Amino acid sequence: MKHIVGLSGGKDSTALALRLAEIEPRDYEYICNETGNELPEMQLHWAKLEEMLGKPIIRVRYEKDLEGTIQQMNMLPSVFARWCTRVLKIEPTIDYMNALPPGSTLYVGLRADEEERKGLYGEDIAVRFPMREWGWKEADVWAYLDQRGVCIPKRTDCALCPYQRLGEWRDLYNNYPDLWARGVELENQIGATFRSPGRDTWPADLESLGREFARGRKLREYKKSASCRVCSL
Repeated sequence: MKHIVGLSGGKDSTALALRLAEIEPRDYEYICNETGNELPEMQLHWAKLEEMLGKPIIRVRYEKDLEGTIQQMNMLPSVFARWCTRVLKIEPTIDYMNALPPGSTLYVGLRADEEERKGLYGEDIAVRFPMREWGWKEADVWAYLDQRGVCIPKRTDCALCPYQRLGEWRDLYNNYPDLWARGVELENQIGATFRSPGRDTWPADLESLGREFARGRKLREYKKSASCRVCSL
């Protein structure tokens, strides 16, 4: 029987893993879904958590990374075809869970102030939502992370995620030119775009979008929630 903690690296799963180790110490197994397209800050965050938890985080992965899967499928992920989450995260996790010994427990970082949902975790797996048991809401999560001195990366998803906002694409263009250039290459190779055409008045393709950023075109800035405390490691 195993005790599994799903650790995406976001604020909720990070707080769950650290707090569980404090108040319910046992031989946990920590897992995450790695796509191979994470920003460096995310890899550093996982490494810091491994130090704090004193155990490695097991990467539950598909046989290929994001780029390799794009090549395999000859298709880019988009808001209309979100195959990346299914292929790179959901299906490998289901396979991992189904291979666990009966009676194993999965600990999931859903809070008390979130809508009730369970998800797909495997028929023989017991699922616990400790933060709901503790009555933890978003403010409690941030307060605990502040107490532990833990910062959450600004971005925890893929560098080339089609769901990111224009400001996040601009940050990628400014801060990670190599990753941006690879995105342009993939769009040209596949003949499609990560961003959806007609989504806004900006170009959909990254090559044209980069030219707009380079000439200094202004974009609308989004205000962050007062509780959204993030930083780079």
